[in-house]
Amino acid sequence: MKLQLETHVQQDYLTVKDGFDESLFKRLSPPFPPVKLLRFDGSKKGDVVSLELNFIFFKQKWTSDITEDHTDEKEFYFIDQGTELPFFLKKWTHKHRVIRKEEGSIIRDEIEFEGPNFLLTFLLYPALWVQFVYRKPIYRKIFRKA
Repeated sequence: MKLQLETHVQQDYLTVKDGFDESLFKRLSPPFPPVKLLRFDGSKKGDVVSLELNFIFFKQKWTSDITEDHTDEKEFYFIDQGTELPFFLKKWTHKHRVIRKEEGSIIRDEIEFEGPNFLLTFLLYPALWVQFVYRKPIYRKIFRKA
């Protein structure tokens, strides 16, 4: 299943690119489930990001490899591919795009995911949508004009 969300921000795309760091990652983490960052190499090809989701009665590890990154005069993007996923995910690919605009830029999350079965995949959609909508005001606040 695919999920795509866009957030318009005021800063230029290269400044936003530079802001995609460990600090931003921590600020984007939703209140539930609490996330413990185990490893954050960055957003370049070959980097690894690993975290632990705390569901109170149990914990789940989520590790993604950065499989691609690219910057040109129009946009910056990187792709994280899930390699060790929580039980409710069978497949995860997330393309993080920062697209240049005449004024500011657009942060676009393009996510392709799959649960272990059709029903769980279907039920994950609204939960993931909420998790990513949560990021929008954070992006706007962090990447507003100075």
